[in-house]
Amino acid sequence: MANTNGAPDPSKLPAINVLAQYAKDLSFENPNAPRSLAPRQGSPNIEIKVNVNARKVGDADFEVELAIEGQAKDGDAQIFRVDLSYGGVFRVVNIPEEQLHPVVMIECPRLLFPFARQIVADAVRNGGFPPLMIDPVDFAALYRARAEEAAALQEQAGAPN
Repeated sequence: MANTNGAPDPSKLPAINVLAQYAKDLSFENPNAPRSLAPRQGSPNIEIKVNVNARKVGDADFEVELAIEGQAKDGDAQIFRVDLSYGGVFRVVNIPEEQLHPVVMIECPRLLFPFARQIVADAVRNGGFPPLMIDPVDFAALYRARAEEAAALQEQAGAPN
């Protein structure tokens, strides 16, 4: 049946569908318990690293993995460490080929992040500390930074010695 009202054909519209979400790996370490649970003066030094990886698993399906590493230290003493690998399978359709990589590496982790953030907060809270509330991540800036790093590495590899 032809679409006569001028609306676009829904089967031709760009779409990202979440097929599955899952924790691939979760680790929480409290190596100095119970000393690390004692009240302390001042705030600990908290470091958080976020990374994104993706791989194609079907014609239009991609597994996207969001890796979050967080740790708190008081001087040289580690208070806690949390590592989460959170994945999702996404079906990405009707996206132009030249836009596919940025969509997978920016939009898919953006959809995963709130769930991963909650898992990290709960793991740290369940370890006896206040929940670690990770600030929102600018996945577009992370994508650009990784692209610039890759371009710099390629440039170095191609430069004569």
